[in-house]
Amino acid sequence: MNPALPPGRCRAESGASASRRCFHRRPALRTVAAVVAVLTPIAPAELPPPLPPLVTPETQKAIDRGLEYLARTQSREGSWRDQGSMGQFPVAMTALAAMALLANGNTPTEGKYAVQVNSATKFLLRCQDQDGLISRVEEESRSMYGHGFSMLFLGQVYGMEASTETRDRISQVLRNAVTLTSRSQSTLGGWLYTPDSRSDEGSVTITQLQGLRSVRNAGLAVPKKTIDKALGYLEKSWLPDGGITYRADRLGGARPPITAAAVACWYNAGQYENAMAKKSLAFVKQSIGRGGQRGGSWGHYYYAHLYMAQVMWLSGEADWQWYFPSMRDWLLAAQGPDGSWDGDYVGKVYGTSIALIILQMPYGYLPILQR
Repeated sequence: MNPALPPGRCRAESGASASRRCFHRRPALRTVAAVVAVLTPIAPAELPPPLPPLVTPETQKAIDRGLEYLARTQSREGSWRDQGSMGQFPVAMTALAAMALLANGNTPTEGKYAVQVNSATKFLLRCQDQDGLISRVEEESRSMYGHGFSMLFLGQVYGMEASTETRDRISQVLRNAVTLTSRSQSTLGGWLYTPDSRSDEGSVTITQLQGLRSVRNAGLAVPKKTIDKALGYLEKSWLPDGGITYRADRLGGARPPITAAAVACWYNAGQYENAMAKKSLAFVKQSIGRGGQRGGSWGHYYYAHLYMAQVMWLSGEADWQWYFPSMRDWLLAAQGPDGSWDGDYVGKVYGTSIALIILQMPYGYLPILQR
């Protein structure tokens, strides 16, 4: 009997002769493999996910360009320091830009721009002083804007953060921020530009109220009386035609942008059936309009639509269908060659952040905009 041979050797022969005589079998083996490969179904190429309703391919391209602009203009420390006509506001701009990245589905650990979100989060956490104010010296004259936007962003990102250590840090910063905001509330229930102003006006009040709502939605404690007083401030500023005034003294007439912001705050509080909110909704649709179809003469276009878009998104499908296509087309036409939008003379980071937040609302990634 022939002894067992290693694989690939003929039993009848061994050595060089076996190698030469067995070689004729190899093409046959390769032919079988080729046939199997041909007959094996080829997995279809992975298709991109479908776009949400009303988000066209052109819209997605504009979004991508805007996100790329924000990513390449972020500083090494994690901030955005756009120079507008009123100076730099690194905390406010960083919070808004990071919100635009969250609206794309990024988190501090996942997504194309996870590094940028994580860097922005760390920057804002470093900006809190011993009193609880989230600010930098460049914006000390209007520090409450950045403080409020930071609460809004950090409240959104809190549940997305994977690091226990960072979550604990966010929690602590937000608790201190809420204490600062509650302590600086005016007797009427509003806020002004700095924590020690002891006065109030509508736009800062809106910023604090949305920030507090974001913190509360994240599951952290917020004094109910602080929110109730702030909502009461909106009621004190409300006019019979549905407009909201700049201050609770009701002097100077209605301000459409602040009115839109007030409706967003009522909706954030779940007050969709609030009679004032309903009338104010009709007011903003008429006075602000959509896209290039401007309803009147007023300033702060991007600011107005930051809140107008939230109101239209939260109020229901019919209002969103009425609003978004026109606003979308206007923003696409207004985008600059570098992918940015220049908004309200505040700067490109401001305008780009707001434009991206609006255009990405149909994706539904921001917790505060859950219907």
